[in-house]
Amino acid sequence: QAPAAGSPQPPAGPPQTPPPGGPAYGYPQTPPAPQPGYGYPQAPGQAPGPYGQQPPGQAPGPYGQQPGPYGQPGPGGYGQPAPGPYGQPTQPGYGYPQQQYPGAPAPGGTGGTGGPGSGGPFKGKTGVLAAAAVAVVLLVGAGAWYVVSDSGDDPKKPVAGPSEDAKGSEAPTASPSVDEGDGTGDGRETDDDLNAGRKPGEAKVAWLQKNEVDLPRNGDEIRGPWFVGDTVVTALYRGISGYSVADGKKKWTVALPADICATPNTTSPDGKIVIGIQNGTTDRSTCSVMQMIDLNTGKAGWKSEVKKSGAFDLISDIGLAISGNTVTAGRTSYSSAYRVSDGKQLFGTPAGNCRTFAFAGGPKLIAAANCRNDDVDNPQHQLQELDPVTGKAKWTYEPPRGWEIKKTYSVSPLVVSLENKKKKQWSVAAFTDNGKLRSQMSPAKGDQVVANCGGLLSIFGQQLEGCSGVAADANTFYMATKTDTTGSDRTNKVVAFDLNTGKPKWTVPAPAGRTVSPIGMDGGKVLLYAEPRYDKPGAILTIPPTGGSTSVLLQHPEGTNRIENSLFGGLNTVYRDGRSFLFPKRITGRDDGEMEQTTALVFSK
Repeated sequence: QAPAAGSPQPPAGPPQTPPPGGPAYGYPQTPPAPQPGYGYPQAPGQAPGPYGQQPPGQAPGPYGQQPGPYGQPGPGGYGQPAPGPYGQPTQPGYGYPQQQYPGAPAPGGTGGTGGPGSGGPFKGKTGVLAAAAVAVVLLVGAGAWYVVSDSGDDPKKPVAGPSEDAKGSEAPTASPSVDEGDGTGDGRETDDDLNAGRKPGEAKVAWLQKNEVDLPRNGDEIRGPWFVGDTVVTALYRGISGYSVADGKKKWTVALPADICATPNTTSPDGKIVIGIQNGTTDRSTCSVMQMIDLNTGKAGWKSEVKKSGAFDLISDIGLAISGNTVTAGRTSYSSAYRVSDGKQLFGTPAGNCRTFAFAGGPKLIAAANCRNDDVDNPQHQLQELDPVTGKAKWTYEPPRGWEIKKTYSVSPLVVSLENKKKKQWSVAAFTDNGKLRSQMSPAKGDQVVANCGGLLSIFGQQLEGCSGVAADANTFYMATKTDTTGSDRTNKVVAFDLNTGKPKWTVPAPAGRTVSPIGMDGGKVLLYAEPRYDKPGAILTIPPTGGSTSVLLQHPEGTNRIENSLFGGLNTVYRDGRSFLFPKRITGRDDGEMEQTTALVFSK
């Protein structure tokens, strides 16, 4: 039976199974370095880089020619909502969001490089998941969004220990004194040889930090960085530390009684943060305790357990986000918000049919809500901007049934990814300040653009923020294409999308034999990280807002190329005030070398 006029059309077909990921950019078949570079598909237990492998595909857009609140987007979007509920109705109730951890595979996707439609245990079900997953989503030109994932051993397996009460039996322990970063503190000294033989035009190594923490067998994620004045802060395992941005000397450390399990992307305007820690150190511990820390001084403040909002409030994991003086704690079907300064609860789960469960912070507080309906496999989501003090919605956008709010790529301007699990399709949409659909990104035919939205496994905690490899200004959104491996060298390009139309403004290729990824904006220019090769160090590049070609802003030195290449599991790369900061996303817990792993590498002019 043909669909009625104006109804969404069926997709062009499921994507093909993607081929296995190749080695790191520029690496020969037998790489000389002991560990792969940024973007190298890792073995189980390691997070993949932002450039997964994915074949092109085509499908019509999710809002294809629909009148009303969804605007009038042009053709050639991403895949569309299904015309009505899928399968048999189920008992009404608040359906769990089908993807229970950030960046997971779409239903049917498995660990490794299995594509949508393949078998495996991660078919959009809640349950016991014993693997970490990091997803790389690809937007196919004139096609749909698909997902490529990798999985491995659980990196957050608790260390065995005595039972503790719900708030943890121990209080955070601050460092004995605050080092002002004047070169006299106990920070790890930089190896003098790192700058030996530096060539003209190359950056110098400002400082290098090595791991000082005895980690569990599976290692842990390095969280952050957060910048407060002249201090850069990172968190690892059971501690959070501040370092001088100039020389890397440790200013302070706060030791915590249990594993860090949740962190927001941003701090409050006055430099405070609220992190989530486990409520104990046993295998029954949950991520339910919030700890405030002043990053200016390294002093721990209030500590509180997230209280259950009802019998079905399963606080196993929380996702944290900060906007202004408000920190939100999201989890499946419930949420709550607290004042960062003193921990007072400001608001909770709203009454009514739709419940907020995930947030993104920063200059605006953005929320995703799940609405009760008669078919949990065909969800109804909402996107909202909330008043961070009262929790009242300033506006609400409701996508078609079946489309779920997944991630925010940018809060201001607001750019969001959506997923239709039933159709295994993705969409990226921009919104106006009052919540109206502004555009949908539509790459040129044949282009596949990528965003890295990896994160730790979280069964019930959700977070809208946390994607990298994208950048935005008021009217343009920037993404990199998937690495082209058809030639002798791996390379890619940067695409600038007009946020008012969703169409490409311009495309700029990476330098010959290089791959690049957007990392932010600086003085109106797009900042890129040029990833290292086995024979060439990385660099910070720029592209003018009008396009053209890339320019070198900071060339990393050849003398540290091996270190830069060996940073494990991908990088968090930040360029700030003339310095490039490189933080590996994970480090291992190997007894034979964990203390020698680099946790920060900083270059300056």
